[in-house]
Amino acid sequence: MKIIPLKEGNFSTSKTKDFTLLTEENKDTVKGIRMSVTPFLIITEKDTILLDAGIGWKNEEGKTVISEILERENVHPEQITKVLLSHLHKDHIETTITRTENNGFESTFPNAEIYIQKRELAFALENKGNYSFDFDTLEKLIELENIVWMDEDKGNITDEIFFEVVGGHTPFMQVFWVKEENETVFYGADNLPQQSYLKYHLAYKSDSDGKKAMNLRMKWEKEAIENHWKVLLYHDLDTAVLEF
Repeated sequence: MKIIPLKEGNFSTSKTKDFTLLTEENKDTVKGIRMSVTPFLIITEKDTILLDAGIGWKNEEGKTVISEILERENVHPEQITKVLLSHLHKDHIETTITRTENNGFESTFPNAEIYIQKRELAFALENKGNYSFDFDTLEKLIELENIVWMDEDKGNITDEIFFEVVGGHTPFMQVFWVKEENETVFYGADNLPQQSYLKYHLAYKSDSDGKKAMNLRMKWEKEAIENHWKVLLYHDLDTAVLEF
């Protein structure tokens, strides 16, 4: 199994969920919550899997950072077979679509099945005033033909990929395990976005159910130690993969 962090950068986020890229010039002056945005590509013998899809940050030439990294790793968008979305906040879904002229769009990963929880979508659509969602992107995303709609609480996507709807950060957020041979990769999404969340047992007000998310982190840490998981950290400024 190969794990490739697709780090778009370190950012500062405002109360209205606007993202500012941190640079050497502004890192000491920009205010807001600091976090990375790091989707992950996992390559197994059977699948090429994208775990969440980032904010679609672009370089000065207008090319997305994710497409740059994929090109560098010699992975073509057409090779990705599955896109697993933990939840539908805008910094987790943007690169599922590529925008074209006249407000058009197409699937960035045309051969991939894109897995979305139905209940997470319903929650998003009930919160039209929530800055965490980009409803233009979301409405385009759900029109794609390659969506796989999920409505079970947990189960297997394949023999290697397991999911569970756990809530916490959002009411119907889901987490994923990818297992191949003796290796287990765990993605706790925004319930476990940074290494510091394991050091400080806190319930965060930014979560839908902060206490539940905290208890899940404690449970997962114990299981990770016992089973030697590799834990993927989507928002950690410095560490993408934490090995136990």
